Amino acid sequence: MAFSKQNRRLKIKKRVRKNISGTADKPRMSVYRSNKQISVQLIDDKSGNTLAAASSLVKDITAEKGNKSEKAALVGKMIADRAKSAGIENVVFDRNGYLYHGRVKQLADAAREAGLKF
Repeated sequence: MAFSKQNRRLKIKKRVRKNISGTADKPRMSVYRSNKQISVQLIDDKSGNTLAAASSLVKDITAEKGNKSEKAALVGKMIADRAKSAGIENVVFDRNGYLYHGRVKQLADAAREAGLKF
């Protein structure tokens, strides 16, 4: 019997998370994608702290016109700027079980262009 979409994503998420972990020097960049919004956090797994975060619910991004992919790119630029201000250059990308396609890819590409290294 086939898995539902949610069960498939959770299975992939567990498989990916057992191999990657974030530190203070190289935090984990975790992406969450809902039907309408996208958010990202830089997480230090050793201490359990969120070092920086960005979301498409921020006033600067909600005021912008565009589709969800364009807003995901703006979130990618925003997290890169916030990471630089926190002194972070290198991150480990955690797509959180989502396919590296569409909005997740747009966010990652925009963060790379803005100076984050994965």
